[in-house]
Amino acid sequence: MARLRILHVITGLDAGGAESMLAALVTASPRDDFAHHVASLKAGGVHAAALRAAGIEVDELGLTRQWPDPRALWHLVRLIRSTRPDLVQGWLYHGDLAAWLGLALSGRRRSTRLAWSLRGSKLDLAEYRRGLRLAVGACTALSRRPDIVIANSRAGLAEHLALGYRPRRSAVIYNGVDIARFSPDPARKIEIRRTLGIGETTPLIAHVARMDPMKDHQTLLAAMRLIPEIHCLAIGAGTENLPDLRNLHRLGRRDDVPRLLQAADVIVSSSAYGEGFSNALAEGMAAGLPAVATDVGDARELVADTGVIVAARDPAALAAGIRSLVSEDGEAHRRRSEHSRNRIKENFSLARAVAQFGDTYRELCD
Repeated sequence: MARLRILHVITGLDAGGAESMLAALVTASPRDDFAHHVASLKAGGVHAAALRAAGIEVDELGLTRQWPDPRALWHLVRLIRSTRPDLVQGWLYHGDLAAWLGLALSGRRRSTRLAWSLRGSKLDLAEYRRGLRLAVGACTALSRRPDIVIANSRAGLAEHLALGYRPRRSAVIYNGVDIARFSPDPARKIEIRRTLGIGETTPLIAHVARMDPMKDHQTLLAAMRLIPEIHCLAIGAGTENLPDLRNLHRLGRRDDVPRLLQAADVIVSSSAYGEGFSNALAEGMAAGLPAVATDVGDARELVADTGVIVAARDPAALAAGIRSLVSEDGEAHRRRSEHSRNRIKENFSLARAVAQFGDTYRELCD
């Protein structure tokens, strides 16, 4: 079986769900079957160095302003011509557009397959810059150009079809979690809490999300004010600037999220919209944390009967859901924790996602 050459085009390689999934996919794929190459429109990002250290080639295209940038585009065109990929995979709206345009201008469209990705569900575009609104509109208009559009959630695919996407072919491949990296470690729980200044018996939740309107930190804050006896680790870029609440630990962006999750009792998502498949929820569940999540994207499919789903933008419901899980007795919590981790192992592992992407790529390129 021939080794497939895959070129991934993504907006940037900073922290984020799409960026994390791309990094996990290309590093976990069997090297004998796939040669992955990553092109980032923007320079830098936390994943760039890690990918290179893992032996993955990374090209930074030098985008310094809103797309299109002729220099960055020409860099991509030359990269496609020189690497002669079997398939170009776009990630995020700007990455999808760049992948299509670069491939079209390279003269290799007839011999190279094109895949796009959908990484979220319904966005409130009024909350974002004009550039994103234009990119979404362009992707909608051009959605028949790729050979396949791959969504990471059923909700995301449905929302984009309603928006006007008309792909020739579509598929849903859920994000995958590295089960070994995100795992419970009760023996370290007290030690980690001590470093954070949190008591060993204090009920503790974890909320992992960058500051972004879709993540709805305001509802999280309002919920935490209703449950002052429960503490929260707020992890993610910008969270260090949240208001100072007695039961809120504002940790900002961290590189040790798997370790921090081992200190918590419950994982929480307060998103108001836009989520497709939440990496934060899945990773928390893999670490043995039962989940409380708003009913956004495919959260209900992800959590199933292992946790609690509540309405979005409802602080009282979110607080009640959190309190219901942290107040369970020890044996009930242990069973729920085990059930949560098994839910991820059996349905949303990284190995499963890698295999599904690999099968899809092979089928497209046959």
